[in-house]
Amino acid sequence: MAGEGVVIACHTVEEWNQQIQLSKESKKLVVVDFTASWCPPCRFIAPIFAELAKKFTNAVFLKVDVDELKTVSEDWQVEAMPTFIFIKEGNLVHKLVGADKTELEKNVQLHSSS
Repeated sequence: MAGEGVVIACHTVEEWNQQIQLSKESKKLVVVDFTASWCPPCRFIAPIFAELAKKFTNAVFLKVDVDELKTVSEDWQVEAMPTFIFIKEGNLVHKLVGADKTELEKNVQLHSSS
């Protein structure tokens, strides 16, 4: 498992499944940034997402490139980039579409504390 305060990039379905399994065991909130290299709003929000990972060390921050892991994106019905999903114990608790840093931070705070 990567150190705290780090955004973990999942490049394979195996890595993705492993991270979700670890989070179920640890009962930590998982915040996933579904992103694409060609998406300007994704590039805008990436450093903010990294800052949130440093600030909220009680949550796990994952990054998934939708072109790299199409099946994972489809499984979670990701249709626009960026999309952030919040997972607790393997279940979706919130979904945020768009590069809204205020909403992103608010939801990380809300779901990581409960």
